[in-house]
Amino acid sequence: MSSLPVSAVLPDLFRALKSSPQVLLAAPTGAGKSTWLPLQILQECGFDGRILLLEPRRLAARNVAQRLAEQLGEEPGATVGYRMRGESRSGKQTRLEVVTEGILTRMLQQDPMLEGVSLVILDEFHERSLQGDLALALLLDVQGGLRDDLKVLIMSATLDNSRLREWLPQAPLISSEGRSFPVERRYQPLAANLRFEEAVARQASQLLREETGSMLLFLPGVSEIQRVQTQLAERVASDVDLCPLYGALSLADQRRAILPSPAGRRKVVLATNIAETSLTIEGIRLVVDSAQERSAQFDVRSGVTCLQTQRVSQASMTQRAGRAGRLEPGICLHLIAKEQAERAAAHSEPEILNCDLAALWLDLLQWGCQDVSQLKWLDIPPQAGIAAARQLLQQLGATDEEGRLTSGGRKMASLGSEPRFAALLMAAGSDPDAVATAAQLVAMLEEPVRGSTDLRDSFHRRLPQWQRRARQLQQRVNISEGRADDDLIAPLLAAAFPDRIARRRGVDGRYQLANGSGASLDREDGLTRSEWLIAPALLQGNGQPDARILQALPLDIEQLVSQCPTLVQQQTEVEWDEEKGTLRAWRREQIGQLVLKSQPLAKPEEGELHAAMLRWVRSKGLSVLNWTPQAEQLRLRLICAAQWLPEGGWPAAEEPALLATLEKWLLPAMSGVRDGKGLRQLDVGNALAGLLTWAQRQQLDAVLPTHYVVPTGSRLPIHYHQDKPPALAVRLQEMYGEAKNPSVANGRVPLVLELLSPAQRPLQITRDLAAFWSGAYREVQKEMKGRYPKHLWPDDPANTLPTSRVKRFSTPSPKK
Repeated sequence: MSSLPVSAVLPDLFRALKSSPQVLLAAPTGAGKSTWLPLQILQECGFDGRILLLEPRRLAARNVAQRLAEQLGEEPGATVGYRMRGESRSGKQTRLEVVTEGILTRMLQQDPMLEGVSLVILDEFHERSLQGDLALALLLDVQGGLRDDLKVLIMSATLDNSRLREWLPQAPLISSEGRSFPVERRYQPLAANLRFEEAVARQASQLLREETGSMLLFLPGVSEIQRVQTQLAERVASDVDLCPLYGALSLADQRRAILPSPAGRRKVVLATNIAETSLTIEGIRLVVDSAQERSAQFDVRSGVTCLQTQRVSQASMTQRAGRAGRLEPGICLHLIAKEQAERAAAHSEPEILNCDLAALWLDLLQWGCQDVSQLKWLDIPPQAGIAAARQLLQQLGATDEEGRLTSGGRKMASLGSEPRFAALLMAAGSDPDAVATAAQLVAMLEEPVRGSTDLRDSFHRRLPQWQRRARQLQQRVNISEGRADDDLIAPLLAAAFPDRIARRRGVDGRYQLANGSGASLDREDGLTRSEWLIAPALLQGNGQPDARILQALPLDIEQLVSQCPTLVQQQTEVEWDEEKGTLRAWRREQIGQLVLKSQPLAKPEEGELHAAMLRWVRSKGLSVLNWTPQAEQLRLRLICAAQWLPEGGWPAAEEPALLATLEKWLLPAMSGVRDGKGLRQLDVGNALAGLLTWAQRQQLDAVLPTHYVVPTGSRLPIHYHQDKPPALAVRLQEMYGEAKNPSVANGRVPLVLELLSPAQRPLQITRDLAAFWSGAYREVQKEMKGRYPKHLWPDDPANTLPTSRVKRFSTPSPKK
């Protein structure tokens, strides 16, 4: 074991851990950083407390713990243990504990001091999982305020060293050598005339025939694994075993893929990117890399995650190739042209930028953080994602209108489950049967299996892993008795997924969700006979308008409303009447955007009507208002002021911001407005100006004026734009004598001059008047003298008095 590459950097690493709170370790695949190094740190560094080793995947955590324990001649649960959702093998004697990311977050929430822990190791940090980024942000917060003796080791095969060193400039970077054996990397794009699974199977089977050893075949997802496995079964020799490997497989099937093949046999492990890191799959000499992966992208508008198949990063290709050189020289065949591989992104995009942030925001609120900027992030969570998370948590009752945790929200956060699942458990209250039903539902939804889309079928399957998880959840809420009851499923799901109540809108399996988005079932699915559904499991197809319903429950909507009356809101809405050309008001009972009952209103209260009008404006956009040129220029001036003079604290004036703040600026100007005509006649510019203080109005007129007085005294309008510099259209002769472009924003932004002929025709657009006078003006002068001989075209315009005259008088004398 001492021959492992990482052993060479042990002295440097030990010194860094003793002297620095954070240490970075870059160690390529096969260096021994996951399955050997933690034991050396445990034995040599003399830490008094435990060491936590964070692994981003459950399969990797179990495998790493097993390998570490075997080196000590023990089983997991003694010196080395592990903990993950639904499974724990740790004891009082455990000093090195392998945990998954959610477990570490729960440990920090329950004990921010992390009593009894000396070192936290974040393995495979390059994967940049959401929970990994959150864990590091919380650990840095703990180090900064509570535990200056706590150590953090961040390690990976493909660390983005430049960014991490900028982010943690005081952290030493230790670099280990790479794998012990060379890997030949080949590139071969798939045949375009074959289906994906057939093309992959051909390339893989050919490599198996030409080379010895077992193979690891990387594929983007489970469906591709199953299709390629079918194709390979017809092509490989009888001594080759086909072993799929992905997270949803049983433990026995996963171990079959990981453990060595029996004597005289080879294997092909067909894996998702779960096999890129940490897992040691015995006997692999060949790697075939499809160069594709399945990436989750969260749609903040629909609240549904979309799975996209995309090209992997160069770092992932390097990781995959490294699996071939663990025990002997190997071969990696990338199923992509080399030129395309070289153009791939250097690193995968962090999960925090594209995923559902509701769980993260709930964790932050529980931590006492009301603003993401209070913590230190390598990539700060995007505002759109945080806004969607805030909205969902308020809808679930976890937060109040000010965004603070409610008492129910604190209980939800303490459960350590996804917010929707925590809300489902909370909705059960103290009723044992409801708790048993909720626990069974959460277990099913956390680890779904393929089968019927009718959730009632899954509810009665009683799979062992679901039963174990359900019992664990019942114990967590301290109510372990009770029997799951079918009649309680609908109201419990409605508490957690109110936005996914759906109503049929056609005969082709299409439904509209309460949040306004679309969802669909296969036309032949028996659930399409139900007008109303609740669909907790949805998946947005790449490029598809509707989400695919994976699991749903048919609803008796009247019964659900009687059980959950708070689902229904009564509100006034307005819509445009095409025949009468005006707005009409309606009183409606709705679940989200699904209308249950509707009746017209002759004279609604002004407050109700105005609120409905604002909702209508939000749905249609700002264009339905009367944007005069003056009003639009005011809006653009505010946008420009925020860009060029940010110290002024200007209100946001982009359309999304104005739509979000209609109550602040438009509503005060709507007094007496009761119909579409009145709304169209409303002075939008005056309403918009209400966002400014008196001092800001004065400053805006001074630094970003609406007009500019040219040297002749003419007062000409300045045209502001959102995406280009402001412009001034002026007759060329009125700019004689000017040496440079006039400017706005306290001289920070020069005006673009649109120089016109005496007939107001465009002659030249310039951002550098001095350069124009000394250069292009000569050609303009030559042409204009012939076309407008009665006008002044001096040889030295920069030193000639300006004129607005259109008839020829005596030549103005040059400026002195």
